[in-house]
Amino acid sequence: MTRLVPPHGGHDLRPLQVPDESRAAELRHAATLRRLPITSREKGDVVMLGIGGFTPLTGFMNEADWRSVCDDMRTSDGTFWPIPITLSTDPATAGEIAIGQDVALVDPDDASLLAVLTVAEKYRIDKAHECKAVFKTTDPEHPGVRMVMQQGDVNLAGAVRVLGDGGFKARYGELFKTPMETRAEFERLGWSRVAAFQTRNPMHRSHEYLAKVAVEVCDGVLVHSLLGNLKPGDIPAAVRTHAIAELIDKYFRAGTVIQAGYPLDMRYAGPREALLHALFRQNYGCAYLIVGRDHAGVGSYYGPFDAHRIFDEIPHDALAIEPLRMDWTFWCYRCGGMASARTCPHGDADRLLVSGTKLRKWLSEGAEVPAEFSRPEVLGILRAYYASLEAHEKVEVKLSGHSAR
Repeated sequence: MTRLVPPHGGHDLRPLQVPDESRAAELRHAATLRRLPITSREKGDVVMLGIGGFTPLTGFMNEADWRSVCDDMRTSDGTFWPIPITLSTDPATAGEIAIGQDVALVDPDDASLLAVLTVAEKYRIDKAHECKAVFKTTDPEHPGVRMVMQQGDVNLAGAVRVLGDGGFKARYGELFKTPMETRAEFERLGWSRVAAFQTRNPMHRSHEYLAKVAVEVCDGVLVHSLLGNLKPGDIPAAVRTHAIAELIDKYFRAGTVIQAGYPLDMRYAGPREALLHALFRQNYGCAYLIVGRDHAGVGSYYGPFDAHRIFDEIPHDALAIEPLRMDWTFWCYRCGGMASARTCPHGDADRLLVSGTKLRKWLSEGAEVPAEFSRPEVLGILRAYYASLEAHEKVEVKLSGHSAR
């Protein structure tokens, strides 16, 4: 019997991917259906439904679920859920689709058949209401708000049968792991108390410190990298995961850390997204989620520790996974090592505080980055990436100059 935390909702994992023996027939059926293009965010949700990451959901939410999740962070049947999982289209297309009809969901990247949706309901939503509930703002500059405001005006609800993984396994290989695969790996290692470290950035020494604190109190850590889309200027997944692999190889004891990736786009929903991150990490077999400063935040839309407090605002039995709340971490020159705001008595003048914007500026300009901020192997990978961007920009400028003549 497993000692791992149970999947969310008290159920077994519910992967919605069509079994291998039925896939050919389902693909033939899908090829006869109306094709419905979907967005990158919706693709990530489909793939998560397929691999069981969104257990116990069976598809895209209906209006009652949407409203209940927005207002009360639970579906209409009472299952805790912090962010709506919906699929939308334009009114004209929705008007041509009948209730009960199967439609084929088309991968936005290569136009392949990704899933079959059996439409159970069509409904319009108040987008501003969703944004205010989920993101705490309706500011169109917020990337999550912009995503919702740009989606179609009609949501389609219903069960899905998923036909593939959206190319994530082909692109990322063994890095792309399903909840069944991470659970099997934890079992093989004898782990039961696993902490998840969420990241959409390369791991610098502050992140390394957080993971090592978790290693001290848990059996192991799952460094879980987002593989979907980010906002402009963020480090691509291939570069980020390469840097993380180097860090794990050089600076962690073997058998204490696993790196894996998951297929979602960032929503930048701050506290609510921290809850979603916890929920699906529970499905992956993790008992704890490391929640640091400004978890899943963007700009100044959330307080630095709002994502800590939200775990105290939900029912005690909403999730089986628990947060490991971590304060702001940094190198302190007077302490002579990594520290946090909870342990270091010194002021900002003694602390190495580097923003993401400042780091990107240093890297793009080839400037020195303090060794106390990042390991040299990580910096080498990031410098090579920024050098490639600069070379690409120079080629584009040169080509545009030729075309102007």
